[in-house]
Amino acid sequence: MKRRATTMLSLKTACLIEAATLAGLVCIAVPLKHLAGYSLPVSILGPVHGMAFLTFLWIVIHAASSGSLHRREIWRLLINSVIPFGGFFSAAQLSRRESEQ
Repeated sequence: MKRRATTMLSLKTACLIEAATLAGLVCIAVPLKHLAGYSLPVSILGPVHGMAFLTFLWIVIHAASSGSLHRREIWRLLINSVIPFGGFFSAAQLSRRESEQ
């Protein structure tokens, strides 16, 4: 039971970090690059988001292989991870699911 709680906490944290880096990339860095010609934020935030996304995927795979997630939840997490602000929605759903159990 403790291992499952740790896995779910890691998953919620990864959702939030992935969502924050994607939102920063899409809402701040890319507009700065295309509207102001300032590409440094994309050069910095792009790889940070890439690492956050890969870490998120690794945690989802780990949670799925341990039986902590159902197939529908896995798909919802993966789809929400490519939608800006979707990861915040996923983290909220995981928190609600955890409080119901």
